[in-house]
Amino acid sequence: MFKKLNDKQRRRLHRKVHIRKTVYGTAERPRMTVTRSNCNLYVQIINDDEGKTLASISTLEKEFAALKPNIESAAKLGEALGARLKEKNITTVVFDRNGYLYHGVVKALADGTRKAGIIF
Repeated sequence: MFKKLNDKQRRRLHRKVHIRKTVYGTAERPRMTVTRSNCNLYVQIINDDEGKTLASISTLEKEFAALKPNIESAAKLGEALGARLKEKNITTVVFDRNGYLYHGVVKALADGTRKAGIIF
């Protein structure tokens, strides 16, 4: 029933739980959470007060289907996410890296979003 975690997965889960203790999204400052896999990137903007997703973007969408989960693609995805957030009048977010280390793809995504004018 329960999947056995290897050491790398256990460390990420520990970091994730530790981060989520303090990171909380509100209507004024929603939480931006990143999920990455070997094939795709997913980002959601969540209002934790209501438990609703305000916006989302992923490499599964038609316009981003050619993007892979690498640094260049993550930067483009971050800029597109920033444009979507500007349309919805969201200017500040709380960044939830979901236990992933802040370098490489996750850092590029955050930098792309900042480049679009979203404040963390």
